[in-house]
Amino acid sequence: MTETVHQLINAYYEAFNAGNVEAMVALLTDDVQHDINQSGTEIGRDAFAAFLHDMNRCYRERLTDIVVLADLSGTRAAAEYMVHGEYLQAGHGMPEAHGQKYVLPGGAFFAIRDGKIARVTNYYNLPDWLAQVAK
Repeated sequence: MTETVHQLINAYYEAFNAGNVEAMVALLTDDVQHDINQSGTEIGRDAFAAFLHDMNRCYRERLTDIVVLADLSGTRAAAEYMVHGEYLQAGHGMPEAHGQKYVLPGGAFFAIRDGKIARVTNYYNLPDWLAQVAK
């Protein structure tokens, strides 16, 4: 069971690193819950896809050193990784963007239902990111 969850989460991050929004969304339940770091919660695949398209407009990111952990029931997972990014365009009240590079640790928690991701909760250190892009 945990091997299947590892494959699902790894496929999610492979699609993320490829910038393939459609492949990421295909791994989600229709009613996926997306908890945005230090922000709100959005529900549904369409909202998640819109979020990803907006993120791709503002940031170019690649995740490395990804470690996936899964519970024995196959219903919950977590991932830890390093984010290597470039800040392309300001959005959502963020500071001015001019190609600043950043590296910071991040993590996510997942709920799994019927072989798909039903919840994604992302975390990273926003003050660390703000300090890095303030340059």
